[in-house]
Amino acid sequence: MTVITHPRRRSNLAAMIDSAGGVSVGVALARARANTEALRARAMAVIDEQIGLLESLPPPTGPDDASMRLDQAYRASTALIDAAAPFELAELCRSAAGLCDWIGAVDPGAPFDWRIVTVHARSLRLLQTLPPEATAERDRIVQSLSEVIDRKLAQAG
Repeated sequence: MTVITHPRRRSNLAAMIDSAGGVSVGVALARARANTEALRARAMAVIDEQIGLLESLPPPTGPDDASMRLDQAYRASTALIDAAAPFELAELCRSAAGLCDWIGAVDPGAPFDWRIVTVHARSLRLLQTLPPEATAERDRIVQSLSEVIDRKLAQAG
């Protein structure tokens, strides 16, 4: 019988808390939050850049470039999710994930509706610019996008 072992890795947070004279959990979490908040401006710039990329993607002109355009839209959506997730921007993440789901189901060799990418790009921009207290509007946008994706996925399947 072969036994596979691997060294256990400890996070920096665990090392700080467990070491002699280490910091308390509360202090460590406060530092972690401060470090995360320091990255917020860069994350917002990445989100803006990726939405801009989605907005600027032209529709495919044929089967030859359909795969490339879909790949570009998928990469922009996943980069947006990566930047938004640490800051709990759930509406942006959920909408971008829906677009990824649709792209994953599309056969680039078959006809598909590129307007889904365009609508998602515009909706993501709207979600980005709405004030945080506009929760009803945000929920409505996300729900509408989810319905479109569900309908398109049902047609594809």
